[in-house]
Amino acid sequence: MNHLQNFNDKPVRTAWSEEQNKWYFSIIDVIAVLTDSIDPSAYWRKLKQRLRDEGNETVTNCHGLKMLAVDGKMRRTDVADTEQLFRLIQSIPSPKSEPFKVWLAQLGSERLDEMEDPEISIDRALENYRRLGYSENWINQRLKSIEIRKDLTDEWKRVGVQEGVQFATLTDIITKTWSGFTTKEYKFLKGLKKENLRDNMTNMELILTMLAEASTKEISSATNPKNLEQSKDVAQKGGSIAKIARKELESKTGQKVVSSKKAKKKLN
Repeated sequence: MNHLQNFNDKPVRTAWSEEQNKWYFSIIDVIAVLTDSIDPSAYWRKLKQRLRDEGNETVTNCHGLKMLAVDGKMRRTDVADTEQLFRLIQSIPSPKSEPFKVWLAQLGSERLDEMEDPEISIDRALENYRRLGYSENWINQRLKSIEIRKDLTDEWKRVGVQEGVQFATLTDIITKTWSGFTTKEYKFLKGLKKENLRDNMTNMELILTMLAEASTKEISSATNPKNLEQSKDVAQKGGSIAKIARKELESKTGQKVVSSKKAKKKLN
């Protein structure tokens, strides 16, 4: 499961492995955080080559995972688990190394706590959104949208849809159907790069996203699609329900629901 974490307000792409019960981190993102390099990829290539020449086994054991790139596509990038990352950090001179190590340890501890009590993760999300300045009304909508999204992805797993590319494909269909924009186009409209699209949606955009995804989940539960193509059809049907609601609302208000407005700028 891919996540976007933040260290000192800088994004670090991560992935949680349920099977291995551990985090994986984008090495390039970590280098960007620690070094402020203008080209973290080049920095990593040189560091990787030097460590290989030294016979460093940590580099050999690092592997690649597909993570969301700046262009909105899932692209393969080198990752390291927490133990590997601690070793790599020793080879990166940076005054931020020690605070980052503390952050890594805390992240691992928080994840274990959340597995024991899922309510903890909700409380943390609530406090984070408040700290970032979102309104209480928006926060309530956002937390509900997370619950509905989880219900949908659980349903997709039940019918055999694979995480990663297939999840992204179905999400794009739902989003394009109800809003008229693919996820990538939607982010471009709002001027986003690595930021989370839903964290920048207005209340009404979130509500229609929830309607589309909840409808998709209910239709899938009722029809039991047997393959990805059938799930695509279900996604389009679910998105169409929210599309009808959007058009009806727009006809009554004379205002576009989907816009370049960002949640915090609109609601604060």
